[in-house]
Amino acid sequence: MNPGPSPHPSSLQGVSHYENFPVASLLCPPHLRPAIAAIYWFARTADDIADEGDALPQARLDDLAAYRADLMATAAGRAPSPRWADVFGRLGPVIRQFALPVNLLADLLSAFEQDVVKQRYASQAELLDYCRRSANPVGRLLLHLYGVKDAPSLIESDCICSALQLINFWQDLGVDIPRGRIYLPADAWAPHGVDEAQLLGLQSNQNTINLIATHVSQASAMMLKGSQLVKKVPGRGGWELRLVVQGGLRILDKIAAQGFDTLQRRPKLGAWDVAVMGWRALWM
Repeated sequence: MNPGPSPHPSSLQGVSHYENFPVASLLCPPHLRPAIAAIYWFARTADDIADEGDALPQARLDDLAAYRADLMATAAGRAPSPRWADVFGRLGPVIRQFALPVNLLADLLSAFEQDVVKQRYASQAELLDYCRRSANPVGRLLLHLYGVKDAPSLIESDCICSALQLINFWQDLGVDIPRGRIYLPADAWAPHGVDEAQLLGLQSNQNTINLIATHVSQASAMMLKGSQLVKKVPGRGGWELRLVVQGGLRILDKIAAQGFDTLQRRPKLGAWDVAVMGWRALWM
């Protein structure tokens, strides 16, 4: 599963880091909604600590360290600080009821901490290691709630989650780069005739377009590699996941349709795209 499996209203804006959780979705099994919402708010709050407002990097890292301490206290059955009482008040019972793997929640915090200090990626392997901690844990946590724990399914979940994270990156290049973050791996720049100045200048030339197209193709292959997971997740969850996969693929369609130029224009999903996703989901 992914960092947000559903056509949740905010996912109409695209496939984003934590905005597509199946909270309040009609397709989400009612008995799992409180657990999924608790995991969502844990991740959403940590993401905000790392990314929102005007705090200095060290202050963000200090807050994330305090947040991690509260997670570990909650997992051990001790009282966390009152600072994020709402988050851990929801999460604690879920950890106990479902025996959630706390290491996956800790991996998410590791990725948020990295967000504070790292703005360049040297290679695809380095980028995928980030995805392993920023995206894959959410899919594995959701699979855990559904009782799907076999190794092949976990690998397929990782493929879907990492693909969604990468799709979000390639969709948001024109948003992230002006903020100083370049997720396109540096070792792919020179082979495509691209340098940092071109990317920082959001130059849409044939070289930058080819660079983006290559990474879009890789994300598509990764998504398709994991897509058989939709047949293993039971009931409503399987349909939720079908829509997630199709949402990611539809964003890739939109990127291709605008000539792979996401430096100048961010593709978005609209009502027609959701209809297309639903039709394609039926035929998976």
